[in-house]
Amino acid sequence: MNKRNLKNALYEQVAKIGKATSSPKRLELLELLAQGEKSVEVLANELAITLKLASSHLQVLKEARLVVPRRDGKFIYYQLAGSDVSHLWVAMREVAQEHLLELRLALDALSSAPDKLASCNRKQIMEQAKRGEIIVIDVRPKVEFDHSHLPFARSMPLNEIAKRIAELPKNIEIVAYCRGPFCLFSEEAAQLLSAKGRKVSKLLDGVAEWTSAGMPLETQ
Repeated sequence: MNKRNLKNALYEQVAKIGKATSSPKRLELLELLAQGEKSVEVLANELAITLKLASSHLQVLKEARLVVPRRDGKFIYYQLAGSDVSHLWVAMREVAQEHLLELRLALDALSSAPDKLASCNRKQIMEQAKRGEIIVIDVRPKVEFDHSHLPFARSMPLNEIAKRIAELPKNIEIVAYCRGPFCLFSEEAAQLLSAKGRKVSKLLDGVAEWTSAGMPLETQ
């Protein structure tokens, strides 16, 4: 093989990753799987698509070695092939956010309230949570919290906040986080808590952004 053909072959291999991540739905699958292993049924439901279409997208990601399947009886579960795949998703989103004005405008519209924390405060947030100066709540489903979560965070899924509001004192700031900047859970949680008289901020990080920044997680 001559040098030109060799270079072509090398770039072609790398291009497989680009092709696999060229679908919005497959990018969303990577974000969801960054929260932990999920069944095809759960993933299809989260994306509001059919099982057949979800399976097709997952097959493309599998062929690019980005996800790994596991069969348990009649169910098939998927997980990311490695933490580097989660970092890939974060890097792609951050590059898009840096260079695409349309994305920045869409994110501004998504996060309508100004009460959000800057990513540069990660260490400070962790220290404040450790000292009890703030309460960090993870508003994702409990199964995702159990897989991994931010240090000193407590699980309070969005659908449980209303009945557990008494657990959150009014004199301490609440910091809510979910799956990342594209997730609406923390926005909804912030609105609900503010209406109940709590001082609340939103952390734009999810576990993927947190680890990509070199910060530690807690796991079960």
